[in-house]
Parts: sequence; C-alpha cells; structure tokens
Amino acid sequence: MPLQTPRPAAPSRVLATAPAAPDEAAAYFAARLAFHTDVADVHTALAAGATDFVVVDSRSTEAWDQGHVPGAVHLPAARIPQDAGELLDPAVPVVVYCWGPGCDGATRAALALAGLGHRVKEMLGGIEYWIREGYEVETRQGRERRAADPLTAPVGDRLMAPVAGPLTAPAADPLTAPVGAGDCGC
Repeated sequence: MPLQTPRPAAPSRVLATAPAAPDEAAAYFAARLAFHTDVADVHTALAAGATDFVVVDSRSTEAWDQGHVPGAVHLPAARIPQDAGELLDPAVPVVVYCWGPGCDGATRAALALAGLGHRVKEMLGGIEYWIREGYEVETRQGRERRAADPLTAPVGDRLMAPVAGPLTAPAADPLTAPVGAGDCGC
C-alpha cells in the first residue's frame, strides 16, 4: 500500500486572507492610533488634569442634556462650519465623540474639523462606552454615574474614581437615543 501524504487542511476563514507582513501591520496600527483614542485613555487623561486636548460632543442638544463627558464642548456636527472658529483653538487637538460604535457622527464631525485645519482624534465607543465603563456624566440635572458594565470594564477597575452619593440611572437612557428628538444631531 502506497504511503499517502496528508493534504493540508483548507485555511480557516480567519486566514483565508493572509495577515499583513509585520512591517505593514505596524504601519497600519501606528496610523490607526493617530486617528483614534478610547474612553479609558480620555478619562484617565482628564482625571489627571490633562489640558493638551479638548473633548467635543458632536450630538444634538437633547442628547447633550441627557449626559455628556464633564468638561466637553458641545458642538453638534451640523454646526461645526459655523461655530468651530468661536469655540475651538486650532492649535489644540480635538477628541470628538458621538453616541457609540453604531454611529458615525463622530467620524463626520472629525472630518469637518480636520477640513477646518484642526488636529482631531475620534473617541472609540462614544458616550455609550463612557457610560458603560462607569465614568461620570454631566446632565441637565447635574452629575451622575452608573455602575460599570462588567462586560466592558473590569469590576473594581482602579481607574474609576469613587463617586459621592448613590449611583443613578436616568429616566432617559443615553445609551440609545435622545428621548423626544427626531435625530441625534450627528
């Protein structure tokens, strides 16, 4: 009986397209970091008193009122061409956010700001992941914070500062869309 050489298995869907060469992958990931940051890095920097960037919320007024990153500038994407010159210093980099991963409002806002000459990064996860990771938000009624979602942030995360008073859940859920608004303002 002849010796049979085993046939190689077909590549999985994961490797059906081969991974990039290491130098190409390094260039891609370095470039990606030039365009994006995440909520944990923004929170950590703000908590440490960073002043080398400004955070911009590109959502509607209704969405802003429901909850936004404390200290953020409210600049709805549609208002960027008219208002960015008054609200933002072109010498200070901007970190822009919108609702979350399912919304491209922050991308549109970042494009508009870059077109006006601003250096800009998009905060991945938007306000949804800011809230899900348990970080404080500012609302029309004051500041509040929800417990961290254990699916997105480690329980007992050392980066989350304790909050005075009880954790609250607002009547309107800012993880989805503004209540009573026709659109999110992106």
